Amino acid sequence: MRHGLAGLLLLVALALTAFGDAVKAQNYPTRPVTLIVPWPPGGPSDIVLRALASATEKHLGQPFVIENRPGASATLAPMQLGASGNPDGYTIT
Repeated sequence: MRHGLAGLLLLVALALTAFGDAVKAQNYPTRPVTLIVPWPPGGPSDIVLRALASATEKHLGQPFVIENRPGASATLAPMQLGASGNPDGYTIT
């Protein structure tokens, strides 16, 4: 039992060493991020999300582009994103 566990741990250590570059986290974001806000500009939710985006810009080092898409009780923007969005992590709602 001990030899099997030691061998398994050795195998895992060798695999992590061999694939070390592939295991490292990638830099994110490398370009501006679009934040789709499903409410009209100037409302309380818009103001809070803009403040959050501003704080996140300072932390991540990339600008956040705010797009207001009000309509359909705040379900229009997420539906549009789900229908036509590219799942690359650079457009969020």
